[in-house]
Amino acid sequence: MFQCRSPIDGHTVYSETYHSDEVIDETVERACLGQVVWQKTNLDDRLKKLQVATDYLFDHREEIGLEITNQMGRPIRYSAGEIVGVKERSERMLGLAKPALADIRPETVAGFDRKIERIPLGVVAVLAPWNYPFLTSVNAIIPALAAGNAVILKHSEQTPLVALRYRQAFEAAGLPVGAFQHLFLSHDGAAKLVASPGVDYVAFTGSVAGGRAVTNAVSDKFVGVGLELGGKDPAYVRADADIDAAAVSLADGAFFNSGQSCCGIERIYVARRWFDSFVAGVVSEAKKLVVGDPRLPETTLGPLASAKGADAVRQHIQDATEQGAVAHLPVDDNWGSTYLAPQVLTNVSHDMDVMMKETFGPVVGIMAVDDDQQAIDLMNDSEYGLTASIWTQGIAAAQSIGAQLQTGTVFLNRCDYLDPSLAWTGVKNSGRGCTLSLIGYEQLTRPKSYHFKLS
Repeated sequence: MFQCRSPIDGHTVYSETYHSDEVIDETVERACLGQVVWQKTNLDDRLKKLQVATDYLFDHREEIGLEITNQMGRPIRYSAGEIVGVKERSERMLGLAKPALADIRPETVAGFDRKIERIPLGVVAVLAPWNYPFLTSVNAIIPALAAGNAVILKHSEQTPLVALRYRQAFEAAGLPVGAFQHLFLSHDGAAKLVASPGVDYVAFTGSVAGGRAVTNAVSDKFVGVGLELGGKDPAYVRADADIDAAAVSLADGAFFNSGQSCCGIERIYVARRWFDSFVAGVVSEAKKLVVGDPRLPETTLGPLASAKGADAVRQHIQDATEQGAVAHLPVDDNWGSTYLAPQVLTNVSHDMDVMMKETFGPVVGIMAVDDDQQAIDLMNDSEYGLTASIWTQGIAAAQSIGAQLQTGTVFLNRCDYLDPSLAWTGVKNSGRGCTLSLIGYEQLTRPKSYHFKLS
């Protein structure tokens, strides 16, 4: 058995028995059969059905939002917005499906008919996390299905109702039996699923340790693995930036969702001349946050998903202050609680875990820098490389700095956002592969060449 306990007050939201090895095998077999039927379905009909499923989720966004709040603690004022984002991403990927999946025709050669088709891989296993339970999973689920694959979803046990909602949506859309299924699995069960000979691709979003476990589990077969892992995302505020706007936006990027975002802002480097005023701006924004029961409309900062995760953040803060960091807000020492107040730290260095390891909580470290090169060096001094944010009025400077950053996405004057028309990818320990955009479809299909000599 597993139980989803709400971080709000510990009540049980949902409990279920993990699926057995036998059920895993049956599910994979059903997926293989369903995929054949789904692949033969006309692309236009597949896209129409997936639009129906998308509309189903959107039409139920308010009740789904409350479920998200109860499961992982995001304030109710923001939770339904996740489904708005799901609609945006899903419809963008559905709109890109035809050009992304179209045949490639090389130059004409007399007497020959040649083309490259994009063939679905088969069965795609999606292993999704709890922090943005729909937004992380839709990145793989919708394009995988649009391309003609079957999908087996293993969602986090912190957000099991998400899997049930997906199932309802795809049943409402009339997908064939086996085209979409979900499983509740332990770590061992997840390893068995991805290692199954019937699974042809794995899309995993989670920790670096989890990415290594998935890679090890599939090591005996030759299948693709997409890994969306951690981040320690930096921002650089240059001397010519709009300091007030940068403080407001970067504070939101650091504290939204209680800092539980792989692309949230965890470290900021600021031109020395504006350091004090910028820090004051971020602290001012942090003081506006209302920590409390996320079911109340006035709450803007809910609990973290688990007390263990909250205590890990407290440990980062404590270790940093013991090494000389300055805390600009009251230090939260309510160990064992899921509720954690925001924190802004200065006098930090890259000798501290809070500036080097993924914190995943409502805390940000801020350092002063003297020039662009120092900022670039510090931003690249990380095992992660998911996104980086540059704040400047100089477009040429941003392009030059961005070209030198070891990251999957470079933002200018914004942060913490996924544009579904762009490739979502990371470097170093932030993972490999790509979701979203036209390129995202390439991970979910294989090329098949036809070379016909005509009589």
